Amino acid sequence: MRQAGAVLLLVSRAEDGAAGARVRSVDLPHGIVGRETAPRWAWSDTSAWYPRLLADGVRVERCLDLRLVHRLLRLAPATSPRFAAAPAGPFDEAAPAATAPADDALFSVDEAPAAPGEAACLTELAVQDDALAAAPAPAAARLRLLLAAESAGALAAAEMHHAGVPWDAAAHDAVLRELLGPRPRAGQRPARLAELAGAVRSALDAPALNPDSLPDVLRALRRVGLPVTSTRRWEIEHLDHPAIAPLVAYKKLSRLHAANGWAWLDTWVPDGRFRPEYVVGGVVTGRWGSSGGGALQLPRQLRGAVRADPGWRLVVADAAQLEPRVLAGLARDARLAEAGRGHDLYGAMVATGVVTERALAKVGMLGALYGGTTGPSAAVLPRLAQAYPEALAYVEAAARAGERGEVVATLLGRGSPPPDQAWLASQADALSDAAGAREESRARSVSRGWGRFTRNFVVQGTAAEWALAWIAQVRQRLWSMGESVVPGRAPEPFARRPHLVYFLHDELVVHAPAELAPVVADELRGAAAAAGRLLFGDFPLEFPLSVGIADSYQEAKA
Repeated sequence: MRQAGAVLLLVSRAEDGAAGARVRSVDLPHGIVGRETAPRWAWSDTSAWYPRLLADGVRVERCLDLRLVHRLLRLAPATSPRFAAAPAGPFDEAAPAATAPADDALFSVDEAPAAPGEAACLTELAVQDDALAAAPAPAAARLRLLLAAESAGALAAAEMHHAGVPWDAAAHDAVLRELLGPRPRAGQRPARLAELAGAVRSALDAPALNPDSLPDVLRALRRVGLPVTSTRRWEIEHLDHPAIAPLVAYKKLSRLHAANGWAWLDTWVPDGRFRPEYVVGGVVTGRWGSSGGGALQLPRQLRGAVRADPGWRLVVADAAQLEPRVLAGLARDARLAEAGRGHDLYGAMVATGVVTERALAKVGMLGALYGGTTGPSAAVLPRLAQAYPEALAYVEAAARAGERGEVVATLLGRGSPPPDQAWLASQADALSDAAGAREESRARSVSRGWGRFTRNFVVQGTAAEWALAWIAQVRQRLWSMGESVVPGRAPEPFARRPHLVYFLHDELVVHAPAELAPVVADELRGAAAAAGRLLFGDFPLEFPLSVGIADSYQEAKA
């Protein structure tokens, strides 16, 4: 680490799955980067420890994140019987903050700041191995793939935070000034917001109205005779009143100012880099969350501020219609997979006569994935069920299982959480001796709601697994490109290599030297295909990408 003679303790797992061996090294960096490929390093929490290695110029090829694995095995149907009854322990607690403790040891027998110690990690590794060994062989094999992918995602998340998204603060400031006016003093509204606030007050004859207070705004709107229950744009924008247009504009610009205004710029882009703080598996389906900075909600107006360094390019890849393709693979629905040949699955549904227009194809598929039972979605679903019976039957089975209170699983074995307290309470009320029509109706409604959750869980969760496999493939391929200043270790591991900087569900952004950008685009496509084969084998399923290469994120997305 930073000091000469520093000790780092890790647990190494050989490729053949042999028992872990404790490794202490005073020259660790040369043991875990570059030529090292066989061991997989197991540690308590990637987000707590890997940033420290990256700060010292060290890149880890592979790891096993014991905390993420523990959380997965707690809910996975194949292993939960052994984990569910176990008392809560250190690996059930929230992950420690990604800050470096005072000493240079990752874990130590005598001292383990903010993380489980050596003994706890070795015990946890053994417990996880036992649980996987006891699981049915096919399920265990899929779970091992999921655990490796989830851990690889944690490495990628830490690397994206470390490298940062290249950000042009001047371009960001220019957008804010154009939309909001000059930067105001602390505690004051920008000029454009103040102007719109005045227009709303005037139109509602409410000079003291605070447009940021939802209760105040609702009272003022109702006082002038508008039948509103919220200030959501879809509810109010059609209303005929002079206060509506400035109110809608105020809300839109106020969100920009609050979420990504000058305070955000000062806090999150201090050195020309926005460093996303991802939470790997932060959503129950396996999708990532964000613990700060709004990494998953970058507004369109600011895409132009995401700008590559001189001599570099941004390569932006977006997976097309990911969830319907994943559903085709899950259900082994050959006709839906055939519709996905090429880029536009929805267009193919129109061309084959399943539906009459592309918009109906999209709304119908969203209804199948999310349980739409009314409107255009409900009208289209019977046609989709006739055209793609295996796919629709698959999500229907997941929905019925959820309604019965059962757990469902993704392709690789991530388990859904058990029904919540609302479900349990509603079922108990419906079964009580005093139950009437109201209790029974509520129980059915709550059950259907939980069924919509499990219906989508199996698809969204498997799509998240595909994305993890894609990330792992891309990460590996990018590392083989470019060069380090010193073989195996560099003051900055990604200074002269293309590297991931941003991820959003089904989209990846790579910062690449300009001369390598076309090759990176090809590798992104190749990695997407490889991820599909890894999950779905030889089933003929395509995962086409929209790929753009440009100086800015906005240009690449155009």
